[in-house]
Amino acid sequence: MSVLGVGIDLVDLGRIARMLEDKGEHALGRLFTPEERAYLDTRPDPTGNAAARVAAKEAVYKAMQSLPGARAIGWRDIEVTRDDEGRPAIRLHGLAERLAASVGGVTIQVSLTHSATAAGAVAVVSAPRVTTPAAPAPDPPAPPA
Repeated sequence: MSVLGVGIDLVDLGRIARMLEDKGEHALGRLFTPEERAYLDTRPDPTGNAAARVAAKEAVYKAMQSLPGARAIGWRDIEVTRDDEGRPAIRLHGLAERLAASVGGVTIQVSLTHSATAAGAVAVVSAPRVTTPAAPAPDPPAPPA
């Protein structure tokens, strides 16, 4: 595997709380997939979980920027899920999924954290190593004359 990019993001929980209060359903619909929204609906206060997901999406977006056309990836093209062990995982949709397929698929590692005031995420995006033909071996030196 070859690392395509690393992304990091930090989100202020107060900003997310204000966004959820002011924009509510509009913000949730713009930022999150239906599955993410369903998860956030199970939380008594979704602020920390929403902020961690926004940070993860932004970190993955940044890590994918080495791919041509990645600037057009949308919020819902990157979904934060959980693997079978309960660890955070990423599922790609739309343009992000197509760009990942264009390089033979990607592996995304993500780590999330949050405190009382901020949420952060780090993402590493890797793709299968592209093999290039080896350069031909140089000619052996000519014998001394």
